[in-house]
Amino acid sequence: MRNGRSKLATLAAIPLLAAACSSGGEDTENANTSGDALSGSLTGAGASFPDPLFQDWIYTYTNDVQPDTSINYQSVGSGAGIEQFMEETVDFGSSEEYLDDEALQEAADNRGCEALQFPVTFGSVVIAMNNPELDGLALDAETIAGIYSRDITTFDDPAIAELNPEMDLPSDEIVPVHRSDSSGTTAVFTHYLAHEVESWDEEYGEGKELDWPSGLVGGQQNDGVSQGITQNPGGLGYVNQSFAQESELSVAHVVNSDGEPIEPTTESTIAASEEAEVPENFQFHIDDIGGSGYPIAGTNWIFTYTCGYDQETTDTLVDYWTWALTDESAQEIAGELGYAPLGDELTERVIAELERTNSENGDGSEDGEDEDSEEDSAEDGDQ
Repeated sequence: MRNGRSKLATLAAIPLLAAACSSGGEDTENANTSGDALSGSLTGAGASFPDPLFQDWIYTYTNDVQPDTSINYQSVGSGAGIEQFMEETVDFGSSEEYLDDEALQEAADNRGCEALQFPVTFGSVVIAMNNPELDGLALDAETIAGIYSRDITTFDDPAIAELNPEMDLPSDEIVPVHRSDSSGTTAVFTHYLAHEVESWDEEYGEGKELDWPSGLVGGQQNDGVSQGITQNPGGLGYVNQSFAQESELSVAHVVNSDGEPIEPTTESTIAASEEAEVPENFQFHIDDIGGSGYPIAGTNWIFTYTCGYDQETTDTLVDYWTWALTDESAQEIAGELGYAPLGDELTERVIAELERTNSENGDGSEDGEDEDSEEDSAEDGDQ
């Protein structure tokens, strides 16, 4: 899907854009608030989870907003995206798993300045199936864990039947499909299982890669998992909501902490994201979701550095992500694909962090500090 959007939508959103930019404080020297044409070229790599959204954002921005720019995002998986970011072969990285303090320190040591990370969108990890008659099947954390541990092997298992008393369940064997690459989607999915099911946490744990039980099918990226589901009659797997929509797969309704089976929709993802407590360092999970929120919700983080970019790249990086986070047409694209936007307060915080991109010199000093120091030294010499 590629959405060519009118500049009228962008122009209509300029007051929102200006408000978001100004909310980050007075230091907005890296933001392109003048409306000047940009011509920077960006490369990014990482999660396949937001790839449908990122590709449509990039298409719209480089065609309707800043047509002289180019942005290349490679959907290689969160693990590979983090690796390329740490190796400094891309301008920005992307992952559904945030960088912990150790990884941030490693990045800083490599680059010689601070690494930044901030969320840009929320999305649901859905349990997708090949059988259209199973659309709306209710599952909870225990049954999902049982399916992937191979304790539950057929759709008419008593544990599933108990959750679906009104559904005529087939006796088909379930063929669970998982990500075979290092994946932020896997990190979100297995964190949910480890948080909810003690036996899963003890035996398998969580992470971007897992030592899966035997008898499962692996697939590269969300596309590969979708293919694994469609190619097997009893296929069942975890994918981003937009991939399930594009592949026209049936999806399960997952029981949340209030005991309600919730359909994965944009609205239920927004409801889940609103329950997230986001600390100042942006390192968080979305856990214990109740109400109308869908319980397997994840976040996508973007990574940049506070030094090492030329000005053209900096301007394009800040302008593009500011547009993606604040523009009305960009948010419409997200909603159409099943992604949830950040709330207003969180957006302001993220914009402030984004604007720190390239704000330091390689020695860790803020822009302008070197000049001040040189002036001070000259004055001391005169004395």
